[in-house]
Amino acid sequence: MSFDRRIFNFAAGPATLPEEVLKQAASEMLNWQGLGCSVMEISHRSNEFMALYEEIIADLRQLMQIPNHYAILFMQGGGIGQNAAIPMNLMALAKNSPKADFLVTGIWSEKSQKEAAKYGEAHIVATYSKGGIASIPARNTWNLSTDAAYVHYCANETISGVEFPDFPDVGSTPLVADISSNIMARPIDVTRCGVLFAGAQKNIGPAGVTIVIVRHDLLGHAMPMTPMIWDWTNQAANQSMLNTPPTFAIYFSGLVFKWVKNQGGVLEMEKRNLAKSSLLYNYIDQSSLYENRVAKECRSKTNVTFYLKDEGLNAAFLEQSTKQGLVSLRGHKAVGGMRASIYNAMPLAGVTTLVEFMREFERRA
Repeated sequence: MSFDRRIFNFAAGPATLPEEVLKQAASEMLNWQGLGCSVMEISHRSNEFMALYEEIIADLRQLMQIPNHYAILFMQGGGIGQNAAIPMNLMALAKNSPKADFLVTGIWSEKSQKEAAKYGEAHIVATYSKGGIASIPARNTWNLSTDAAYVHYCANETISGVEFPDFPDVGSTPLVADISSNIMARPIDVTRCGVLFAGAQKNIGPAGVTIVIVRHDLLGHAMPMTPMIWDWTNQAANQSMLNTPPTFAIYFSGLVFKWVKNQGGVLEMEKRNLAKSSLLYNYIDQSSLYENRVAKECRSKTNVTFYLKDEGLNAAFLEQSTKQGLVSLRGHKAVGGMRASIYNAMPLAGVTTLVEFMREFERRA
């Protein structure tokens, strides 16, 4: 199947990227900064790449208002890799034996908890109910520990479409936030967390680089078993270059940071994301064919999940939407249904076109 225009890609990741950034990367592919080669072909330790790296760090620090007492690392292995790196770097801070608390609100935080259990006690503070209306367990039901090294949570569960409206209150225990799918989608107070991490492939750039933001006092506590490549202290001391980093993914992420700045920054991204998600949720809520199964107070602004009440129409919906250039709307296999991921780079026109298609499909159903 071919299109004479770019599709509207609603994939959860790798996800749609800003067209302007793609064009810039294409124009620089053969001759970056007049060097006669691409950014992928120069040494990661060259003066040119190191200058780029420092500029990218500065742009991210400005966009997210990251204080200087936080280190910014560009690592590999994705969020899955950090599920191991986090307990290896932090669990030793527990008052007694290695231990961490976990708010399990969906499949991704559940994966994080199970991985951490390999390195110490991964205590579940609260957990989600499977089936029915997805929600975040009420704060008064949480069973927080008094001796945990940290509390881990996933800010936005891409599979179920559940998003925390704000950072959870966990007292004085350091908070670890998985912000893979809503990084730079709205302003956040970084200082509410000890550690934040995000894979780039959803809201920033191509797969291959993972951003880790860690408060300086949480460095230097890695378990002896920690591989050198996963030790945040080593990475911070070597500008994330213990080994050859994913230079193209870092370069492209930097282009996206410039794009976000030029669009008006994170506040503008939040404004656009609210407009897109409200348009889609408002239509779903008044529909007789579609339904959302997430409590309104914790609906994701970046991953809108919905179901056709007559699931016998799923195949036709996906086939016809794809023909219209609305692709990757199938929900995750673990929960079924449909999912529209509407990250920063998804234009309002994409959501408008999707709603128009959904309305016409419902009319004919």
